Amino acid sequence: MGMTLAEKIISRHCGRQVRAGQFVVADVDLCFLQDGTGPLAVRELEQMGPTRVAHPERTVLFIDHAAPSPRRELSNDHVTLRQFAQKTGALLSDVGQGVCHQIVSESYARPGDIIIGADSHTCTAGALGAFATGMGSTDVAVAMALGKVWFKVPESFKITVSGALPPGVYAKDLILSLIGRLGADGATYKALEMNGETVERMSIGERLTLANMAVETGAKAGLVAADEVTRQYLKQQGRADDFSPIAADPDAHYERIMEIDASELVPQICFPHQVDNTKPVSEAVGIRVDQVFIGTCTNGRLEDLRVVARVLKGRTCHPGTRLIVCPASRRVYLDAVREGLLEVFLAAGASVLPPGCGPCVGVHQGVLADGEVCLSTANRNFKGRMGNPEAFIYLCSPATAAYSATRGEISDPREVLG
Repeated sequence: MGMTLAEKIISRHCGRQVRAGQFVVADVDLCFLQDGTGPLAVRELEQMGPTRVAHPERTVLFIDHAAPSPRRELSNDHVTLRQFAQKTGALLSDVGQGVCHQIVSESYARPGDIIIGADSHTCTAGALGAFATGMGSTDVAVAMALGKVWFKVPESFKITVSGALPPGVYAKDLILSLIGRLGADGATYKALEMNGETVERMSIGERLTLANMAVETGAKAGLVAADEVTRQYLKQQGRADDFSPIAADPDAHYERIMEIDASELVPQICFPHQVDNTKPVSEAVGIRVDQVFIGTCTNGRLEDLRVVARVLKGRTCHPGTRLIVCPASRRVYLDAVREGLLEVFLAAGASVLPPGCGPCVGVHQGVLADGEVCLSTANRNFKGRMGNPEAFIYLCSPATAAYSATRGEISDPREVLG
């Protein structure tokens, strides 16, 4: 019997063939922390004995969640990470470089890798054909020290998508629809393997959006086979040598197989306060919006910003709605400057933030007031996620977010993109 993508990647890192359900100890290719969870991992590691990192050149510390820091205690945490990097030789991605998941895809992730991070959206790198998964700070601390990690090989769901996405419908709408169908715990500890002609035609940016939100179904990982699109992406990043093709075997066993016709999809809106509370945009049209946030590890890439600029060009934000745009990395920011996208955003009345997580985690740069509504391109809308449990967060695609910002209420982007 053939192997799924998850089984194939993990087997290569165990030195033997493994199957779903088995517990394994596997070598780790890349290990990373961010400033929200990283200080705890560093302290755990320091309590274990002599501080060392097995592979400093493949260990990265990101300062992205509270960057620049809004409070002194967070600034002190940043110092902890900087000092740890200096002491161990681990790599440091400091304030302004961007969101960890975006930079991992740009600079570090390789097809066939095992990647672990102290962040639940580590699964984003699965878009490049890597088995990438989030773990607790203690597990990541041990992995940094030993270069190995233990876990159970997950069962896999095969998600086959066919047909063309209609105008005004994007990868974000596809994954929100899938989350609505599966539910927030419908794929707990599974590997979501996404394929089919629609996914094969997608750019890496679109695939990153799919893999990023796999965890919102409870999944351990979200995976896409590494193909010619992957090779071209890595070449564009100056990492052509990092490419190697990897795909599941045709006769692999899957616990569940789902088929989705992309041509039948419509723009999706995720209602408060659960990510699986998804509905067609038609059921949300007219809901007043106080703030629109475009960015994050889900939709802060250059192609997302291009869509936003296309919608905003020649339009301005509604006077009662604030628009915040945050590029996912410095590279994305610079490319957006070169293409004139930031000029479009500023002319429309948007505020443009430095690369990072910004308002997504509710630490700074866009905390909501009591009773306010935010329409966001992020991946989570839990109560209090953006810093205020008395506020309401709706999730959508960049196109829906941008058009709604000009109208002051949730609106259907197909009115201008159809």
